[in-house]
Amino acid sequence: MLRALHYARSTRVAHRASFPLFPTLAATENPAQNRNANILFRALCSSPASSSSSSSISDAEFRKYVGYFALFLGCGVATYYSFPFPEDAKHKKAQLFRYAPLPEDLHIVSNWSGTREVQTRVFLQPENLQELEKIVADANEKRQKIRPVGSGLSPNGIALQRGGMVNLALMDKVLEVDKEKKRVRVQAGIRVSQLVDEMKEHGLTLQNFASIREQQIGGIVQVGAHGTGARLPPIDEQILSMKLVTPSKGTIEVSKEKDPKLFYLARCGLGGLGVVAEVTIQCVERHELVEHTFVSNIKDIKKNHQKWLAENKHVKYLWIPYTDAIVVVRCNPVSRWRGPPKFKPKYTKDEALQQVRDLYRDSLKKYRSAETSLESDEPDINEFSFTELRDRLLALDPLNKDHVIKVNLAEADYWRKSEGYRVGWSDEILGFDCGGQQWVSEICFPAGTLKKPNMKDLEYLEELQQLIESEGIPAPAPIEQRWTARSQSVMSPASSPMEDDIFSWVGIIMYLPTSDARQRKEITEEFFNYRHLTQTQLWDEYSAYEHWAKIEVPKDKEELATLQMRLRKRFPVDTYNKARRELDPNRILSNGIIEKLFPHSESS
Repeated sequence: MLRALHYARSTRVAHRASFPLFPTLAATENPAQNRNANILFRALCSSPASSSSSSSISDAEFRKYVGYFALFLGCGVATYYSFPFPEDAKHKKAQLFRYAPLPEDLHIVSNWSGTREVQTRVFLQPENLQELEKIVADANEKRQKIRPVGSGLSPNGIALQRGGMVNLALMDKVLEVDKEKKRVRVQAGIRVSQLVDEMKEHGLTLQNFASIREQQIGGIVQVGAHGTGARLPPIDEQILSMKLVTPSKGTIEVSKEKDPKLFYLARCGLGGLGVVAEVTIQCVERHELVEHTFVSNIKDIKKNHQKWLAENKHVKYLWIPYTDAIVVVRCNPVSRWRGPPKFKPKYTKDEALQQVRDLYRDSLKKYRSAETSLESDEPDINEFSFTELRDRLLALDPLNKDHVIKVNLAEADYWRKSEGYRVGWSDEILGFDCGGQQWVSEICFPAGTLKKPNMKDLEYLEELQQLIESEGIPAPAPIEQRWTARSQSVMSPASSPMEDDIFSWVGIIMYLPTSDARQRKEITEEFFNYRHLTQTQLWDEYSAYEHWAKIEVPKDKEELATLQMRLRKRFPVDTYNKARRELDPNRILSNGIIEKLFPHSESS
């Protein structure tokens, strides 16, 4: 699914009018003038003629300024109702000039889910390395913020900066391909999908993929993104060398051979140590995978878990809250001798979707009037995919636990009837339709070794399911669980010095299936309550840390201090801050999230 960064330009013109309302009152601010005014007032009052004339002038002045005020008020009301409002504006708090045009040079940059947005007048897109070097050098001299921003897929807006941003979307070339060593050197602005397409003719592909293929390579590396497979590390481990454009030292190249300490620090550097301009990636031969999807339960999962992790190249579980269903997705290379497995599905696609469609029709009757549900322009639900149907179902009553349970039960039925096999190229098979806009929180924690899993990964999900049910959280499906090998990048949530360590990644979600501002706000509040409960009751017990693209910065000072202390226990914060001071002394590549997560101290 295309999750591209949305850029919009518009203009805002705000006219300010200044009216000298009741200027006679302003004279009272000066004591000397007050005394003179009192003398004059008594003198005028002593003469009947003068008094009559004064009264007439005063009434005229009063009527004049009342007229001015009424005119100003009328213009304001007319202006307010003359602008075209969006449909959801009825739930928005009225703001002066909110719907007036924006300045021409103002860029609006938002993430894919529409949960984070900034407006900036500095949005730079260099076309080559020389232009990027000049941009960084000029910004450092002027101390102008230019936070690196990629495709905008990060739910927490870690790449956004109101002060200014630099985007490498125009630096998207494949620079060199070494077919013998299976290596490719690319500009960091190239998207994963574009890179994969261009490597096809060379018979190469990436070792692993995240669910979405629209990330820029520079971004997917810097935040520690990952795919799934207990034998496969996060994506940053595929990077052999990087070219960084730094504010203080210019362009530097780091690798395992050249400055390995900085290389392992900067490989998952959150965009704070330099703008990633080029990367060299270790690839693998292009290959096909067989994907097997089926529904299991916790008893069978526990029985087969160690075997499945060890024997499958890629495996993930999709847990469905309030049900006993766990969707298992296993992917392995197509056997050259046996070919794809022969399997005849028990149900057709329409039969698999039938219960979901029936629930949608019944829910429409319940939540809408007869006239609305039978409108001729109502779209044909037979044309909707499963994820589209789920979004529409949840949009009807997203925070009603009973309604969400019905949707989850229908989803479990859909997956049971969708059991089967799928064969395709690895980049196609490993993608996953995650549904529409959503809030996401994903954590990573150790799960033992491949030879000896500690089973903490399954215990975590059992406790999470119990928490959801005991608290009555309207938690939609799926809760996605994946695994990776360790990473040598010290800022990766899966970093470990032990080569055999494996890590489990668990993501919880709440969809934002509506454009209604009030409803989105209510879903957001419920999601953060959901996340807070998992944080306070589970994270410390399992040594869990959030994905950098999904970490949230608390507003409460005490909670923020606690988070900063937790991060110090897991990551080399002092080393990271020292490198930031050396490479970016003016912090032009930073933003509020980075500064709050890694505050500078005198000792760091």
